[in-house]
Order: sequence, then structure tokens, then C-alpha cells
Amino acid sequence: MGNRGMEDLIPLINKLQDAFSTIGQSCNLDLPQIAVVGGQSAGKSSVLENFVGRDFLPRGSGIVTRRPLILQLVNNKAEYAEFLHCKGRKFVDFDEVRQEIEAETDRITGSNKGISPIPINLRVYSPHVLNLTLIDLPGMTKVAVGDQPPDIEHQIRDMLMQFVTRESCLILAVTPANTDLANSDALKLSKEVDPQGLRTIGVITKLDLMDEGTDARDIMENKLLPLRRGYIGVVNRSQKDIDGRKDIRAALAAERKFFLSHPSYRHMAERMGTPHLQKTLNQQLTNHIRDTLPGLRSKLQSQLLSLEKEVEEYKNFRPDDPTRKTKALLQMVQQFGVDFEKCIEGSGDQVDTAELSGGARINRIFHERFPFETGLFTPDLAFEAIVKKQIIKLKEPCLKCIDLVIQELINTVRQCTNKLGSYPRLREETERIVTTYVREREGKTKDQVLLLIDIELSYINTNHEDFIGFANAQQRNIVNKKRAIPNQVIRKGWLTLNISIMKGGSKEYWFVLTAESLSWYKDEEEKEKKYMLPLDNLKLRDVEKGFMSTKHIFAIFNTEQRNVYKDLRQIELACDSQEDMDSWKASFLRAGVYPEKDQVESEEATPVDSFSMDPQLERQVETIRNLVDSYTGIVNKTIRDLMPKTIMHLMINNAKDFIHSELLAYLYSSGDQNSLMEESADQAQRRDEMLRMYHAIKEALSIIGDISTSTVSTPAPPPVNDSWIPENRLENEQHAAVWKGIAFPLLWLSMFRMKYEHGPLWSVFVETGSLR
Repeated sequence: MGNRGMEDLIPLINKLQDAFSTIGQSCNLDLPQIAVVGGQSAGKSSVLENFVGRDFLPRGSGIVTRRPLILQLVNNKAEYAEFLHCKGRKFVDFDEVRQEIEAETDRITGSNKGISPIPINLRVYSPHVLNLTLIDLPGMTKVAVGDQPPDIEHQIRDMLMQFVTRESCLILAVTPANTDLANSDALKLSKEVDPQGLRTIGVITKLDLMDEGTDARDIMENKLLPLRRGYIGVVNRSQKDIDGRKDIRAALAAERKFFLSHPSYRHMAERMGTPHLQKTLNQQLTNHIRDTLPGLRSKLQSQLLSLEKEVEEYKNFRPDDPTRKTKALLQMVQQFGVDFEKCIEGSGDQVDTAELSGGARINRIFHERFPFETGLFTPDLAFEAIVKKQIIKLKEPCLKCIDLVIQELINTVRQCTNKLGSYPRLREETERIVTTYVREREGKTKDQVLLLIDIELSYINTNHEDFIGFANAQQRNIVNKKRAIPNQVIRKGWLTLNISIMKGGSKEYWFVLTAESLSWYKDEEEKEKKYMLPLDNLKLRDVEKGFMSTKHIFAIFNTEQRNVYKDLRQIELACDSQEDMDSWKASFLRAGVYPEKDQVESEEATPVDSFSMDPQLERQVETIRNLVDSYTGIVNKTIRDLMPKTIMHLMINNAKDFIHSELLAYLYSSGDQNSLMEESADQAQRRDEMLRMYHAIKEALSIIGDISTSTVSTPAPPPVNDSWIPENRLENEQHAAVWKGIAFPLLWLSMFRMKYEHGPLWSVFVETGSLR
């Protein structure tokens, strides 16, 4: 190699493989290695056993290799094997190695011939091997056997693709010589993931089993069906040899004799056989590692930088240090306070982008849900009696608003305590203390809000500057008041229009609500209008959702019993959530479309129909209605303004102050500090994993830094024409049929003519494998 450092490249990758395997992940690094692929019974296991010089792989019918086997070969004076999952145990009996592979395979996959992508790591030390890292993968199959899953072919393919698609993975494509090479699953797969042929090395097995009078000389010389890196032929033991426990060293000697004595292969015997294949793979893998080292180093450095900050607090970690626990407690309580405040303000990393939460949801309760609950609904009774009834009705929506805010505050507390998950007792106590405080503030806030409403009830201020007065009330037109800004767009969005199948069926439309009308379109581009509904004389009513429906539904109807849409007296609109429905109702309220609520307000309420048709009385009733609407509007405006302020002051801001100034004292008084700061098992495990990962990457960078990569290696061979490899199975079969049925006879006939009629042309063909 000309560089001592270069000889350490393969052991270096082995160390990295082990370092990352012990922590259960590869750090998202593609470590250079060789994947052995081929069909079932292609001879992959025999090739690997020949490398080692020992029988150690499970054998049998069907899929024997059911988990990837990462085989690390290390040149060493002593001969033994080690498994990564059995650290410290040396296997000197290779029959026990086979048994351990079978047992470890069954432990993950069970005994039903299933497969798993979780690898088994085996390292073999021997004086008879060269440094190599190979991955033995399950043989490709097309038919499920026994109780294998029916999609076993796709499962195996997916597993193989996880390895061979990596640019850092060399592909050892194993194909038996006694099958049609054009139908080789291994070569087809390698062409799919390595179309330039930079990573593929062909291996032809079972050369001694070819029909008498045939050979694979043209294939071995890379003239027929060429590969960029060419082919290497090997001769493995027969099944009879294996059953008879024929020694592998004797088998390698027989392999050597086969190539030296065979008339078709003896001229290339030095480039055939297991020892040459082992040497070639060692050189190719070493060169491949050298080529990928710069990228590997960059990726490791990037991983190290991303871990630095997270690992910083773990570097000098002492679990039982009381000063550490005190400091950690202070930091976590402070961070909890910051997170809670940011959640309420809608800033920081606690903001949920998938749905509204914290302050955003509370704001929506204040400005959409609460205004809808406090709408104007006035029956025709005497002015002051009606006004007081309407003011009393404000109590229920106000208390409901507080309940909604309380629930959101508790959700926010629970969300912010997620960061305390490393210390379960601290999280539990923090959540309990803050939630208890919020519940205590609930009572005081409700008392204050009820007091506000009682104050409004105590005196009806008809001298308020916004009150219309009796003179104006007689001329006031409420409809015009509602339509102050005719073209104002109040809301847009998707709604489901629920109508019967006979009349078009339920369908989603894009709805646009203005101060004058409700329109719906095919989509949000608003180019194709389906209908426009004027808002005059419209009201809302709730509709119970069906047994099988998950949508929330409300209806729009005409108070004068007229059809609203087509021949429908009402149309139903469906929303995906209660929150959306409440928001749409609030929007309709701003457009002057009020809910049908309390048709008969109480036993004392007098229906409109009971009034006489006396014009003078009707004018008086209309005047009272205008007065009530005006005054209740003033009260509603006041309550809508004071309610959010009261809740913010008495609940939310007080909760913030409590967390910042008193929570720590409550935590100290709630129990032993050591129990509060006791780590969860998950946190301890995570810390250990992070530290192991950090030190493994540092060690890897240190090892890579000591290696010089200035050695010049052999460049990759030039490209060859690999169009012979079919694109799909149908083409494979057609190719095979044509080749066997037509091409061979014509080829031999052409060669016969060429030899005797065109001597020079024949020489060119023999020399180049082509007539071009």
C-alpha cells in the first residue's frame, strides 16, 4: 500500500461500526462496507466461509440468512470469533458460532422464517484472512414458503435496498455459472442502484457444475455481458463435501487445482479463486474507504457540533451532587416561568403551529366566543324590566368564558411542564401547585365578574352619552343600523352545505359573509359563484348532529317563513369543530344575524301575536325595542371590555406573578429536594447514550485525523456497455428465450463462417469480444 496508515483503514471502519452499533444507531453515517447479494443457493455462504476457512454459517433449505450479518474479518495470529451482543466472550469452536447466529436470529425474527433488518455483528480473527468488512444479506426469492409472509419478496428487496443504495457500499453480486447470467437478480439489482458500475464486483460460482462441453470463459474475460470491474470465478464445496465435513483448506486447494488444470481457465488462473477474490475485495474496500474519508470526516464533525451544546451539561455530571440539584431546580423553575409567559403572549418555542393554544386561544375566547354568547335578544316588554332581564342573562356566558379560560390555562401549564419530564416528581408537583393556584383564583375572578353585573343591575343609566333616548328611539331603524357598512367582508372560509341527495347532496363550498349577504363559491378563487343569500330577516338555530356524524351543525332560516335556498326553508352549515362553529356564529352576529334563542323567554313573556294591531301600540312597542337594544348594547360593550381585563388581572397576570415569585418556595415546602430532583430512568439512559455517542464520534475523528490519505490508488476501470442487463423481469424472460433459442445457434454459425472465411476478422473478435 505504501502507507502504514492506509493499512489501518479497514480496522478503523470496523471500530466505527462497533462504536455506533453499541449505542443502537449509526449516527446517520454510511460507513464503507461490502454487501453480498444474490439469489437463494447462489453460493454466498460458501464464498464467505471460504474467506474465513471455517464452517460457521447456518445452512438449510429456503431463506437461511434472515437478518443482515455484518462480518468483520481481522488478520490476527490467534483464531477466534466475537459477537457484539456477547461482549467479552471468545468463540473458538465455530460450530458454536453457527448456533449463536441461529439463536440470535430467532430471538428477533422468531422461528417462522420471518426476516428482520436488525443486523448481527460478528468479528472473526484469523491468520488466514485479510482485513474485510462484508454484509451477508438474505437471498432474493420470489415465492413465500411455509408460514412466511406472502410479501416476503418485497420485504427482502426493501432490506437489500437499505444497504446497496448507499454510495459508500460496494456490491458483491454473486451469480451461479449454471444459470442464465442475463436473468441474474444480483446483477439486475446492482444495475438499478449503481448504473455506472462504479461499486459492483461480479462473482461467478459453481463453475465446476456447468454442463459438459460448456464454460464461462467469455464471461470471465469480461467479453460476454461485461461489467466495469469484471468478474472473478470461484469454486465452492459441493453439498456432498459440506455434508461430509470436507476441510475448507482442502477445498481451496481443489479450487486452485481446478483453475490450473481447466483448459478454459488455466491462462487466467492467477485472477481466479477465493484468495484472489479476497485480495481484490481488500484492495477495493481500502480504496473505497480512502475515497469516502473526507465526506465521512465532514459528517462526523457536523454531528459533533450538533451534540456539543446538548452534551455540555452532561460532561461533568454527578447525579448525587446537592449543589447541582439546587442549581437545576432553580433553572427549571425559571425556565417554566418564561415558557408559561411566552405561551400566554404567543411567542417562543412553545407555540403550537398545528392549532391555537395558550394566549391565542384565550384571545379567541374573548373576542369571538364571548361576544356571541352575549348577543342582543330582546322580547317586547317594558323597557327597564327587559333591560334587567338581559343584563342578568350575561352572568351565564361570563362564567362560561371564565371556565374556558381556566381550562386553557391548565392546558398551558401542562404543556409547559413537559420540559420538566426529566424529573417526574418535580413535574408532578409543579403542575399540582400551579393548577391549585389557578383554581383558587377562579373563585375570586367569578365573584368579581358577578359583582360587575350586579353593579350594572343596580342602576339603569338612561343619561349615558351613547343611549339613543326616547325621542330618537321613535325614529330609529334597527335594520339600517345593522347594515352600517354594506360591502364589509366579515369572514371567509370553508363550510359544508348539508342538503339531501335528491337536491345535490352535502358538499364543501367556499363561503363569504358580508354585512349584507352570504355567498358561496366552488373554491377560494371565488370565480364560480354558486349562490348569494341576502341577510334580511335571517336568524340562526342549532341543529343536533347525526348519530354517525362528527361535524358540528347550525342552520340559517327566514323569520318570515320564506324559502332560503331553492325550496328549502332553512339550510344547514357544518363545521369540523365546535370552535369553528362558535367562531362562525360570532361572525354572523357581527353581520346582524342573531340566533333564535329563548322563543318564549319566560312565563311572563308576552308573545308578539297577543298585542292588538293598534298602530299607536305598535309604535310604542317598536320604541321600547329600540331603547332596549340601545341600552343593552351599551352594557354588552362595557362587559365585553371589562371581562377580558378582569380575567387578565385576577387570573392570568396573577398566575404569572405566582410562578415567578412564589412557586419555588412552594416546591421547597412540598417535600424533600432530593426526591424532587430524582431523574427518570429514561433521562438517565438518554444521557448515557448521548455521552457514548459524543465520545464515539470524538474518537472516530481522532482516528481519522491520524491517517494520511495521500496514497495513490488504482483508478476505477473505464465504463463498459451494460445494456445487456434487462430492465424488468418480462424483458429478462424474453431475453433468455431469445438468447437460448436463437442467439446461440446464430452466434456459433457466424463464428464458424468467420473463422474459415474471414481469418483476420476472427482474430479481431477473439481479441476484443466485439466486431465494432
